[in-house]
Amino acid sequence: MRIFLAVVAALVLVVVLSWLLPRVFTLHIRGWRYVPFVTINLLLSVALVLASVGMLASYPGEEIIPANLSRNSSYYITMRDSIDIAVDVWLPANLQPDQRVPTIIEATRYVRAYQPGIGLNVLVGLNLSNDPNLSREIRAFNEAGYAVLLMDSRGSGASFGRRSVEWSPDEVADFGEVADWIVSQSWSNGKVGGWGISYTGNTAELLAVPNHPAVKAVAPLYSDFDPLANLAMPGGVLNEGFIRQWSEGNNATDQNDFCAIGEINAVDCFLQNLLITGIKPVDGERHRLEAAVADHHDNYDVFEALSHMTYFDEPIQDSNLTREDISPFGLKEEIESSGVAMYVRVGWLDAATVNFAISRYLTFSNRQVLEIGPWNHGGDHHIDPFLPADTLPDPPVDQQLTQLIRFFDTFLKTDDPPEFQSYIRYYTMNGGGWQTAEVWPPTGIEDRLFYFAPDNMLTNTPPTDTNASDQYTVDFSATTGDATRWDTQSDGSDVIYPDRSEESTKLLTYTTEPLETDVEFTGVPIVTLQVSSTATDGAFYAYLEDVAPDGRVTYITEGVMRGLHRKTSSETPPYTVLGPYHTFHSDDSAPLVPGEVTQIDITLSATSVRLEEGHRIRISIAGHDNSTFARIPADETPTLTIHRDQTHASFVTLPLKILP
Repeated sequence: MRIFLAVVAALVLVVVLSWLLPRVFTLHIRGWRYVPFVTINLLLSVALVLASVGMLASYPGEEIIPANLSRNSSYYITMRDSIDIAVDVWLPANLQPDQRVPTIIEATRYVRAYQPGIGLNVLVGLNLSNDPNLSREIRAFNEAGYAVLLMDSRGSGASFGRRSVEWSPDEVADFGEVADWIVSQSWSNGKVGGWGISYTGNTAELLAVPNHPAVKAVAPLYSDFDPLANLAMPGGVLNEGFIRQWSEGNNATDQNDFCAIGEINAVDCFLQNLLITGIKPVDGERHRLEAAVADHHDNYDVFEALSHMTYFDEPIQDSNLTREDISPFGLKEEIESSGVAMYVRVGWLDAATVNFAISRYLTFSNRQVLEIGPWNHGGDHHIDPFLPADTLPDPPVDQQLTQLIRFFDTFLKTDDPPEFQSYIRYYTMNGGGWQTAEVWPPTGIEDRLFYFAPDNMLTNTPPTDTNASDQYTVDFSATTGDATRWDTQSDGSDVIYPDRSEESTKLLTYTTEPLETDVEFTGVPIVTLQVSSTATDGAFYAYLEDVAPDGRVTYITEGVMRGLHRKTSSETPPYTVLGPYHTFHSDDSAPLVPGEVTQIDITLSATSVRLEEGHRIRISIAGHDNSTFARIPADETPTLTIHRDQTHASFVTLPLKILP
């Protein structure tokens, strides 16, 4: 009825203006009386009607629920150091006055809520779009009987403060104080969980650090157990493409410059403002948004910080904090002592996060469910490289949400949750389907060595030559494409590796004879190179691939190691490491000596995949991936010598099972 009345009023106004405007303009431009004014009137009519619809658009959050509260409301919560943190609360639409419900926290540095533009208001008013702040996850949690609190981490969104690094101790301490606020609310049952994807997956895990008694369970999905090693600088090599884009997006968001964000995503500024104008202010505190954003002017620049970083024991820019201070693995004692249960989800082709999710499972004593699936970053796409690109996610997204909520039900809706044994549920690509294990690697998997051999062959027979090698001049045009496991981190896009047969001509390859039976790889492949170089540094890439009888080359997984960081350490690592342990510390670094043979171990990201009889296994070696990583060395083209003789054997260790 509100929209109908607005349309009627707008049409009346259009009729009046249709009579008035021609009489004004024909005094000056008599010959243009008809066509221009018909056009003007038509545009004016449409504009007025749509504007009226937009002004009267009703959003779900404005609803007054049975508990006599707004379904969606926002607040400032003052922290111990007087910094005000902005939060949005979404309550179940059917919440009753005497009902108490558990709460799910999602803490983000990407804006907890957006301010819709007039264009989006129109679309919502016409029921052509949903509230951008009512995500499918919030809707699902609300329908399952949960309150949801979204939080702008300090120094971002509408919150005050400055960011000197991501996941700082101050940011993490705020989570405990927000939990205090939640349990004091009339609608809270005193139990809190944390969930999130990517950055907010990290904050979900870090919600356990303050050891707040209300926090019972967390769900870090597609998150970073060791952010430097599994995303920012895998193998010690800067993930330049992602970090640059992430930095630009963060900087624009921190300044509430959504036109700049639009430019990053190739969206026109005018169109951007029609849809989203910026950060949503806190209710009744609109005047404070500008001051909060001003606090962010001195935020650190993540690309500036990491592009000048070589060693993992360096302080991160001006924060005086190191990798251990901001990573979940470095806060092991606090997370374990919290006793929280953990539901962890990760994709096989989502940056290098899978190895570190497995490391968490093997290291932390917390009860854990670890799911490893055929997913991109976020789980919206099926990424099995042996299936068509348009294959739907497995399980579907709504079932993924159902499984997540079922986990939280166990710990947030009961006072005495049942005990359970931690387990890993994983998907085997190329037809293997879902499997379950309590140990890693799963039982039945054995390591098999395949040696680099003459004629670019890969064989299970150790070399007998006394002096054998292959030379490879690094091709800096080599690439894995623009829809890779690294690209999906930016926007949750699909992961699609095309046929790599042409790209293989730029690489040094070693390929087996056709397989005599089907095999399964489940675990972490490791490539061991005996190599010399003409340069004092370099990046060494290894790819595991399937070669079909028709010559098609299918990407399976990859790994990278910087020559400077090749030394393996005998020290006890801070968590269970899959493969040789590299500290990436300055004391363990050493330049390559040109012409001198050295060993470089490359741990590839874990996989689970079946290869069919008649197909061949391939290992490809490269010195650069120009679509993703920083060039090393920056101004030199090295020639690599890969040694493969009795004294210096190069090989790959594959976690393999022969299938019947």
